[in-house]
Amino acid sequence: MAQFPALLGEHGLEPVPRFVARTSWRRAPSLLRWRYSDRLFRVYAWVGVALAVSVVVGLAQAGPWWVVTVVFLLLWALYLSIVNVGQTFYAFGWESLLCEALFLTAFLGSTRVAVPVVVLGLSRWLLFRLEFGAGLIKLRGDRAWRDLTALYYHQETQPMPGPLSWWAHHLPAWWHRLEVVGNHVAQLGAPVLLVAPQPVSSIGAGVMVLTQLWLVATGNFSWLNWAAIVLAVGVVSDGVWARVLPWVPDDDAVAVGSRPPDDVPVAFAVVVGLAAVVLLVKSWRPLLNLLSRHQLMNASFDRYRLVNAYGAFGSVTKDRFEVVVEGTRETCDECEPRWAAYEFRGKPGDVRRRPPQVAPYHLRLDWLMWFLALRGYRDPWGGSWFDVFLLRLLEADRPTLALLRRDPFHGERPVAVRAVLYRYRYTSREERRRTGAFWAREELTLLEAPLTLADARRAAG
Repeated sequence: MAQFPALLGEHGLEPVPRFVARTSWRRAPSLLRWRYSDRLFRVYAWVGVALAVSVVVGLAQAGPWWVVTVVFLLLWALYLSIVNVGQTFYAFGWESLLCEALFLTAFLGSTRVAVPVVVLGLSRWLLFRLEFGAGLIKLRGDRAWRDLTALYYHQETQPMPGPLSWWAHHLPAWWHRLEVVGNHVAQLGAPVLLVAPQPVSSIGAGVMVLTQLWLVATGNFSWLNWAAIVLAVGVVSDGVWARVLPWVPDDDAVAVGSRPPDDVPVAFAVVVGLAAVVLLVKSWRPLLNLLSRHQLMNASFDRYRLVNAYGAFGSVTKDRFEVVVEGTRETCDECEPRWAAYEFRGKPGDVRRRPPQVAPYHLRLDWLMWFLALRGYRDPWGGSWFDVFLLRLLEADRPTLALLRRDPFHGERPVAVRAVLYRYRYTSREERRRTGAFWAREELTLLEAPLTLADARRAAG
């Protein structure tokens, strides 16, 4: 809600009205197609917040089964509507994961009915695709995953390092190789255990939870890790929880004397059955994708994002590049003006700043800046939105500046802006003790020559 208007609103970097005008409902169904304004978007967002709160406090679950179904289907429709017009800024695997999980959860029922076994099975199928797909994409991709050297680089070059990433990078080489082995076990071995009886399936889920928690500690991957943890925790049986955490009651043991759920209503059984058939039919293409040597990563096979393909880091970047955006308020024909850098909230900039913890919050602009530096200015992940971003900086646009950590001009318009490409690397332990810096960097090239307001307006069209 805080980022959307500046990124995709009426005057955003990729305006929704412009996208809607050149695309069809068939390509990207969205409630926001009927009419878009930033105010109406906020209404949709607050409705979603209210519905989510009703679930968190247990209000929706306390009613009839259909209340849960309606609430989660509304949440799914609202978020799908945002994702389908979100363009580059919503082109991440965890967006589809959230859509799929919301739709599936709609058929769990309330506390008055027993949880349908078929929905539990489909949730395991989702977890399997999430983990196994990520494991296969690595095994089929970069050689670094096969020769166990991928983690020599990953902590340094991942999109959004976290507070512990510098220390994780400096762990010994044997540990990094062991990490890769552990990753293969967690993503290629543990998912197979999901079809085993208890407590074996709980052990497989536990392995996934532990590896996801390590990723939470050493990086910032939005809500991807927490979504995987929630799905995996749901596999662990009550009996296993009771053994691991003695203060947690074993529901199987205390079931005697407790109020049993109502008989499953016929309408609920029919709705769940129909949903299961739809999801199973739509699982065919994701299954073929898993088996394919040309496996797609983070792909949706239908416009409603009901059953998707997942995966991450099929290749490992060996060097870290960063785009540093600078501005100046000086006009100087015969001398070099002084340039000051705009600081982003999450991505590296100031070499002395410790990488912050931002996940599960998703800093969308910062992630796109990582892709911009990695893939090039005119890549589809860069291009026009960056032209508009530079224009907004020259206009001192307040919503755009609010996306940043620091505006060096305190809301005043700069005379010109430019973009400089740097290579970043973590400092060594000795460099860290001597300078206090987490990063060292070298300037590579001028990615965007100095632009004035008139230049930027022409570039942005």
